[in-house]
Amino acid sequence: MDEPLECQEQVLGNLISLAATTEWGEKFHYDEIESIEDFKKRVPLQDYESLKPYIQRTMQGEQNLLWHSDIIWFAKSSGTTSDKSKFIPISQESMDDCHYKGGKDVLTIYCNNHPDTKIFSGKGLVMGGSHQMNPLNEQASFGDLSAVLIQNMPWLGSVIQTPDLDVALMNDWEKKIEMMIATVLPQDITHIAGVPTWTLVLIQRILERTGKKNLLEVFPNLELYIHGGVSFTPYKTHFQQLIQGNQMNYYQTYNASEGFFGIQFEPNADDMLLMLDYGIFYEFIPLENMEDENPNTLQLNEVEIGKVYALVISTNGGLWRYKIGDTITFTSVYPFKIKVAGRTKNYINAFGEELMVHNADEALAVASKATDAVIKDYTAAPIFLTNQHKGGHEWLIEFEKQPTDISQFTQILDEHLQKINSDYEAKRQKDIALQMPIIHALKPDTFYNWLKQKDKIGGQHKVPRLSIDRKIVEEILNSSHSL
Repeated sequence: MDEPLECQEQVLGNLISLAATTEWGEKFHYDEIESIEDFKKRVPLQDYESLKPYIQRTMQGEQNLLWHSDIIWFAKSSGTTSDKSKFIPISQESMDDCHYKGGKDVLTIYCNNHPDTKIFSGKGLVMGGSHQMNPLNEQASFGDLSAVLIQNMPWLGSVIQTPDLDVALMNDWEKKIEMMIATVLPQDITHIAGVPTWTLVLIQRILERTGKKNLLEVFPNLELYIHGGVSFTPYKTHFQQLIQGNQMNYYQTYNASEGFFGIQFEPNADDMLLMLDYGIFYEFIPLENMEDENPNTLQLNEVEIGKVYALVISTNGGLWRYKIGDTITFTSVYPFKIKVAGRTKNYINAFGEELMVHNADEALAVASKATDAVIKDYTAAPIFLTNQHKGGHEWLIEFEKQPTDISQFTQILDEHLQKINSDYEAKRQKDIALQMPIIHALKPDTFYNWLKQKDKIGGQHKVPRLSIDRKIVEEILNSSHSL
């Protein structure tokens, strides 16, 4: 916070020094880089597709390609246009100096803000993922980031967390939740960490099992929920209904497979402190320049409050000038605080499913072909999890030609989305978090009339395909009726 620019310059210097003898470092002559400008001139901007050959070789057992130390763990996340999943390399340095350091700092910041906390008198309930052995190389494994971190957790972390490893890393989510309930009910839970969707599912199951209506009746010393992964805004009211008590605090983090980026610094704040000493060097592309052929990137001393920037990172896991696909805005400079603005493209990520437009387009095409349908236009939005219904996706589709069977169309759409998007597939497992999609077939010209009402008729104006909130879907549903 005191010396952010100097801190970032030092981080980049260390990254370049450590990677100088790697295949990547030798290719771009890291030993000759003397400044940030040198680095930007020598190394082009990257995305997953451009780094993928190096990552695949590392997964097959080669080392010293992108990073100097051996990499045997990979965080699996939603895929790119050509892949169902991405595999982000996780080095020991990225675990120790980034992810675990972030976890310790979350608790440190919380304790500093709440000096009377009794958080360490009990256990922390962690909603983790799962992992499996990598069939390409018997020494390497991949899994959800949370699973990788739980598997490699330092002893101190394992002492204050529950459940045990054999339960925390189970693959079957339905059995896992039941096992977690049996494990944690007798314990004194003081804090919970996890993605809101799965945490809500667990809380609801615990309340059903115990017959209680308030989680504080089950865990009277519960005082903190640490969340991240998706926007918490749609979920907070629901959490407050299930955890009724003034003692409860909510802290958000910005922790992705690629790195731990931000931590809420004050109670009740809606922004996060950008963490600058975790082995990650940051660059920022103004959103209006994202489509430029060679967009110029900005450093911290060049950003402005309120503008939207695409995030570019170089990390101690071997990602170099990597366009992560997230956008942020700065709410403060000196110290630098941020909010996550979204993705660089339209998406739905209400439950961690990271459904992208290219996924939707492909699945709709497959469903249309199978049911002899022709789609004119569409949009989709999340159905948020509530006490009354499960979460899901609601699709508004204007057909040029109706499908022969709308139920079959829906089923094929859902099956193909699961086939091409591993995160969507995980959230659909046994309908625990995501139910079957709901599709409304709209009357002809519904979208045209909606655009006309907004004075947005013309070639530059399009119906947004996917939205992270329900504003557009509700507007269209209220102005029209499905067939």
